[in-house]
Amino acid sequence: MPDVAQPSRPDPRPGRIRVLTVNLLSPEHAGWDQRRRVLRAGIADLRPDVVALQETVWGNGYDQAADLLGPDYQVARHSARSADGVGAALASRWPLGGVHEVDLHVTARTAGLPWAAAVVAEVVAPDPVGPFLFVHHKPSWEIGYGFERESQAVTCARFVERLVGQRDIHVVLAGDFDDTPDSASIRFWTGRQSLQDMSVAYRDAWSTVHPSEPGHTFSPDNPLVRAGEMALELGRRIDYIMVRCGVHGPTLDVVDCFRAFDEPVDGVWGSDHFALVADLQVPARPPGSWA
Repeated sequence: MPDVAQPSRPDPRPGRIRVLTVNLLSPEHAGWDQRRRVLRAGIADLRPDVVALQETVWGNGYDQAADLLGPDYQVARHSARSADGVGAALASRWPLGGVHEVDLHVTARTAGLPWAAAVVAEVVAPDPVGPFLFVHHKPSWEIGYGFERESQAVTCARFVERLVGQRDIHVVLAGDFDDTPDSASIRFWTGRQSLQDMSVAYRDAWSTVHPSEPGHTFSPDNPLVRAGEMALELGRRIDYIMVRCGVHGPTLDVVDCFRAFDEPVDGVWGSDHFALVADLQVPARPPGSWA
């Protein structure tokens, strides 16, 4: 069940949804006290409506998501976490309705990530946005686990389609997918490839706004990447925000998408991942209609 905290701020962007996804790098690494100040201030400045957090910890008297986000958000967590308390969570400044989870342990090799799962929350946003589904997808991270990430993408997508059913409802998908845009799992999500007798289509926010830019979110330009377990990293875009399409295209317009925490603040990098932020808007005319 979500941790309840009623939002207290007025909606600063009527008709828009600001989405943030960020892998926080668990606080045991890289000077958490300094990174915490950078992340807290940055998130407060961004004022996201919905948030997907990876490598976030809770337990033993500390709730990192609540600490970083403050009291104006409801939080729904992936039910499993690592022995050191690391897991994933989504949050919303609007109330949450039903919260669902699908297990993504699709092969024996996925056991190494206890919180491999997708959590789907119904966000009760005000009009003109209205209620929508926010999907936090966290597949396996390991290099060479493309087969698992393909199966995990299909498992998550099937689950979402069952929840959508016949409803006319927006779906926003976000998270650290640990795959590049040319991989089979991302090609599946973006409608360029079918997998396991299934196809879907989601609009990729970054490529919509920056079609010719690589947009790496895990990059050796960040010294925390060079200092970490993947010191030979060349740079990849592996964090995503997407909008589900109907037969006439995405139900929300991607009006902006940008990276955050992609440079140091007073010499401090917030995480080894760059965050991704997208502004989505209800279109003046719904897809499938004529002007």
